[in-house]
Amino acid sequence: MSTSAERDMAAYWDRAGQVWVEHQALLDRIMAPIGEAVVEAASLANGESVLDVGCGAGATTLAAAWRVGPTGRAVGVDISGALVELARRRAGEDGIEGAEFLLADAQTHAFAPSFDAIISRFGVMFFPDPVSAFANLRRALKPGGRLAFAAWRGPEENPLSQIPLRAAAPFLSEPPRFETEGPGRFAFADRDRVRGVLEASGWREIAVAPLDAASPLSFDELLTMSLRVGPLNPILKAADEDMRRKVGEAVATALAPHVREGVATMNSACWLVTAKV
Repeated sequence: MSTSAERDMAAYWDRAGQVWVEHQALLDRIMAPIGEAVVEAASLANGESVLDVGCGAGATTLAAAWRVGPTGRAVGVDISGALVELARRRAGEDGIEGAEFLLADAQTHAFAPSFDAIISRFGVMFFPDPVSAFANLRRALKPGGRLAFAAWRGPEENPLSQIPLRAAAPFLSEPPRFETEGPGRFAFADRDRVRGVLEASGWREIAVAPLDAASPLSFDELLTMSLRVGPLNPILKAADEDMRRKVGEAVATALAPHVREGVATMNSACWLVTAKV
């Protein structure tokens, strides 16, 4: 990736990272079961070193640090300065000395071959060149090292992600779309593509298994995820007040049938992927 493209990607994730910082507690609660499954799949042991790719605000890095203990090391890497800053602050507040955070692009950063395991909770679907990225990550592992990550299955299996877009579409000149090819949330929706990328980058013993987790949300939390965290957020930020009102009302109306007694269930349909060097 060119230096210009790297700068553009970093700028994009700095903006997106600010949204994640603002809603960190809600996002961590929704994604906690997925992060726990990833850490468990990595089979981390006391004293090991683990790299968390696309660590965001640090939840999985901190969980990994607890797992490897005071003699181990957990390093989170992310391209968003805002998220790395928050992750460092959380580690300090929690008194976790074995966790550290690196502001870098995991696709190209020259990691020392010092890690026993690599983990990621939804942090590996955004590489412009995934084969190159996973080859680079493989080089960060010691002999016998292992990989465990979660990536989204398709949008059709995550319907609550689609409802707001369909509701907003009549009001937008160019509604956002979820792409299943190229970098993006659903880049690894196709199980065969996941396996192909890992095989092409030199991994072995690849396993791709479905993982589902359900999170209860209040109606207000569901609206927050739909309007302020998802792909509608940058569009609505640039829109006028009337447009924001119309889209907000349309999305709320579309989501209302999915709320029962004040609670909606957000299902996260993912792949849990493991591999070895």
